[in-house]
Amino acid sequence: MPTLFAAASPKSIPVWFVTTETWKGLQGDLPKEAVAFAAASGFSPTPGRHLVCPGPSGAIGCVLFGVEAFDKPGRDGLAPGRLASLLPPGDYHFANAPGATAQSSEQAALSWGLSSYRFGRYGKNGQPFARLVPPAQSDASGLARTVAAIHAARDLINTPTNDMGPSALEAAARQVATRHKAKVRVIKGDALLRQNFPLIHAVGRASDDPPRLVDITWGPARAPKITLVGKGVCFDTGGLDIKPSSAMLLMKKDMAGAATALALGEMIMGAKLDVRLRVLLPIVENSISGNAFRPGDVYKSRKGLTVEIGNTDAEGRLILCDALALACEEKPQVLFDFATLTGAARVALGPDLPPFYCNDDALADAITTTAFAEQDPVWRLPLWDAYDTMLDSKIASLNNVSSGPFAGSITAALYLRRFIETGISWAHFDIYGWTPSTKPGRPEGGEPQTARMLFALLKARYGNPRRKN
Repeated sequence: MPTLFAAASPKSIPVWFVTTETWKGLQGDLPKEAVAFAAASGFSPTPGRHLVCPGPSGAIGCVLFGVEAFDKPGRDGLAPGRLASLLPPGDYHFANAPGATAQSSEQAALSWGLSSYRFGRYGKNGQPFARLVPPAQSDASGLARTVAAIHAARDLINTPTNDMGPSALEAAARQVATRHKAKVRVIKGDALLRQNFPLIHAVGRASDDPPRLVDITWGPARAPKITLVGKGVCFDTGGLDIKPSSAMLLMKKDMAGAATALALGEMIMGAKLDVRLRVLLPIVENSISGNAFRPGDVYKSRKGLTVEIGNTDAEGRLILCDALALACEEKPQVLFDFATLTGAARVALGPDLPPFYCNDDALADAITTTAFAEQDPVWRLPLWDAYDTMLDSKIASLNNVSSGPFAGSITAALYLRRFIETGISWAHFDIYGWTPSTKPGRPEGGEPQTARMLFALLKARYGNPRRKN
């Protein structure tokens, strides 16, 4: 990955943030040639508008960038990230704060780094991005770690399945673990049956690249236990309930839950939070062959509940439930799962606002508050008990799909809740894992939604750095 942040230098170019309210008063602080050029150009501090002003020698002297009023509720703190691709290559620094709080500068710097992403594995690299000198009051190394983790997760999601099948995703997980001296255990192929992961095996057995469960652990056993579970379906044909071709076009991203768990895990380990971290990644390809699992089949899950297969295209919850059952066996303090689980979630809330479900109101409130502060939004939907009967089966403990077309995201969450043990604080995130069109801090393509905000939440709770793992 190219260097996205620059070292402090007297040659870096100042970026001035201006609002309608501050523009007149700020002109006294700007070089006179910049003020004259702005007047001649008809510059006004409209949010998102920028102006590159020449210096006395003709080189770039400074940059003006319009932002929303500092006290505006819901202002877009990631807006400055647009400058990473708008400005000519070079080194820049913030000449003034982009907002009313100390967090504003760090968030703007983070957005700059997040915006400086391009998926270049297959040769489409393009022009270099402008680099930023991180604000003096920011945690420069923390910013770099977060940006690197998000970029790496985007690369995983954007890589097509011919280069990101189950074996490749396992290898990527091993690389993350190796960087942080974490322990890795992998259960693969028919060993899944011998070690009681029947649903992970059933979903993935039709692929030439065998199903597997990657189990990463890091940190001392005595520390608070935080467990992450990420759906790793490297491609989803829908199985025998095959998807139409249009619905398969983005199915390389069906492992975005696993990429999100890895990104969050990387940030946690990089910051050396005082936790005992476990990352569980059930990894499969939902393919079609003579031994593919079928509608109407019944399988006994790891927890002992029997599951009737109502639809083979609802495979994500099948691999997750075995992994969630394993996670609950050691009773973690907090359990998060991430999955590109339902189209119903996108119909309800669109691609940018993932719903989440939580059995702990205090944790849910903390998630919501942190999400909007970090500009990594989510929206809580209910675990509506009255819909639980929609999962009833006449021959098994439950069906993997509901009995009707309604509340698809809620019933999927209720399915997963059947595998969560009482007393464990759990939150399920039904992410999209993709940005359909470029926004500040979020280029078009793969996106590990929720990873940044959950890291901020966990850092606030467990941010006492440890010298040793």
